[in-house]
Amino acid sequence: MTEIKNLTAQMTEDGSLTFFSAEFGETYHSHYGAKQEAEKKFVETTQIKQKANQEKIKLLDICYGLGYNTASALTQIWAINANCKIEWIGLELDITVAQAAIAQELLNAWPINIRNLLKNIASDRQVETKNFQGQLLIGDARQTIQEVINREFQADAIFLDPFSPANCPQLWTVEFLQLVANCLKLEGYLATYSCAASIRSALKIANLKIGSTTPVGRRSPGTVASFRGTELPPLSIQEEEHLLTRAAIPYRDPNLCDRAEIIINRRKIEQQSSLLEPSSHWKKRWFSNS
Repeated sequence: MTEIKNLTAQMTEDGSLTFFSAEFGETYHSHYGAKQEAEKKFVETTQIKQKANQEKIKLLDICYGLGYNTASALTQIWAINANCKIEWIGLELDITVAQAAIAQELLNAWPINIRNLLKNIASDRQVETKNFQGQLLIGDARQTIQEVINREFQADAIFLDPFSPANCPQLWTVEFLQLVANCLKLEGYLATYSCAASIRSALKIANLKIGSTTPVGRRSPGTVASFRGTELPPLSIQEEEHLLTRAAIPYRDPNLCDRAEIIINRRKIEQQSSLLEPSSHWKKRWFSNS
């Protein structure tokens, strides 16, 4: 393992590397496979390959991190249509993560032209080539997403990839996800690795229809959302019932500025006073015989 400041490079089961964040106590990707997660849970789920023959595709990568989701998307699009023009915006709190990924050659699983492009993103933050126009916005995503909205940027695909709700509730709140939804085309798709009932209910409050994606390396599925709801894999009865429990009470951040502990405590208070079924009853019903 290679350590860079507070980041430690770790091997995942598909042979690709990811970082462990000491600040959040989590890896940036599933240990089952970092590259596999980017390709299957984000790129395939948002049906980017089916749109590759368009003249232009717009991508919004929330929590850019090491750049794997963007690298996978660009690779798949240009493998089908080398002339497709990409308009891209990435949101990231800490630029040093992307820079460390380049410095330690964690992106070597992707083609050289993709690696060079992401290297320029990490160093210059704004890149324009014949087929790519993009900018990496650094800072609190609750603020930078508002710049995306002001530009009237409408994405064909949104990758929603923050750390877990337990560690980074700021980017899973009703208020933030409503802003994110404002950046999605009517026919676009949003993908996230999370299947938490609180996140799914927040997406529904943002007027998105949701579906459950195939698990990648682990038992838990991810979530895909769109306005039209066409071609979304349906939720199971078990998942539908989960949305009727206290677990589905979403995180809230009315002014988009609260600390994580305040957001978490606000939700706990709302859960304690809720008349919804406790999630423990749901678990007993569905998992007692497992």
